[in-house]
Amino acid sequence: MIQVDGFEGPLDLLLSLARNQKVDLAKISILKLADQYLEFIEAAKEINLELAADYLVMAAWLAYLKSRLILPQPPSADGEPTADELATRLRWRLQRLEAMRAAAARLMGGDRLDRDVFGRGDPEPVNVVKLRTYKDSLYDLLTVYSTQRVKKLGGKAYVKVHAPVLLIEEARARLERMLGRIPDWSGLQRLIPFEWSGGQRRR
Repeated sequence: MIQVDGFEGPLDLLLSLARNQKVDLAKISILKLADQYLEFIEAAKEINLELAADYLVMAAWLAYLKSRLILPQPPSADGEPTADELATRLRWRLQRLEAMRAAAARLMGGDRLDRDVFGRGDPEPVNVVKLRTYKDSLYDLLTVYSTQRVKKLGGKAYVKVHAPVLLIEEARARLERMLGRIPDWSGLQRLIPFEWSGGQRRR
């Protein structure tokens, strides 16, 4: 099957044909390579395949080189390269193209990190925000508080102390009796009866 879409140019096509000979490019037969290339071009023409102009130019140049290699070589004039020199140059161009392809394959087959793909660098710190959610009711809180309060008191029962109460008339009579006995300003504690001066009664 004749296809030229996979080649980048006539020299690329020549390199592909040269590889089919499975010999060193420095020792490749230029005559055989020229025949393969010309056969390829003729086959493309038979199926009406449109070829770029550079493919046809290479075909004409190879036909010229083939004729010079087959025919006896007259002495070169005006510094014109001989057929052997032209063949050597073609081999060198194929070798250079082969080396370029091999270098490109090594580059593309290498590690892509820091070439095509770059890391993010140091990771960003994670800021953790903790939110407290209380689902207990006020009754639950008071229950827990009372339980802890009882534990703190050592399980002692609460004893309610009933403080004595004076009637209004009794309290007024007591204040009237004490007014003459207090020489100066004094705190309210001095007005409290002496028998009430201790413990829960004082409060």
